[in-house]
Amino acid sequence: MSKFGELIDQDIPVLLDFYAEWNEPSTSMHPVLRDVAAALGDKGKVIKIDVDKNKELSQALRIKGLPTLMIYKKGEMVWRQSGEQDANTLIGILNEYL
Repeated sequence: MSKFGELIDQDIPVLLDFYAEWNEPSTSMHPVLRDVAAALGDKGKVIKIDVDKNKELSQALRIKGLPTLMIYKKGEMVWRQSGEQDANTLIGILNEYL
């Protein structure tokens, strides 16, 4: 979990995508997240977290639906949503935290 603290304790917004390879809505988000990361450049980060490989973290954050997206800034969660989102919506939300 200390690694998680390092991931989210940044001055730039960090978008976390909690996903599973067996979950179709999760995998359909992969190209969307690539577009979001490209649009952000170095102004933000996009990090994908496989719930099957990070069960303890997923339970601690009460991840129920997939995909679950969260934005952290300076170690605090500022936004959370379950379900698919389009790239423009995510970019717009991330821009609020730049």
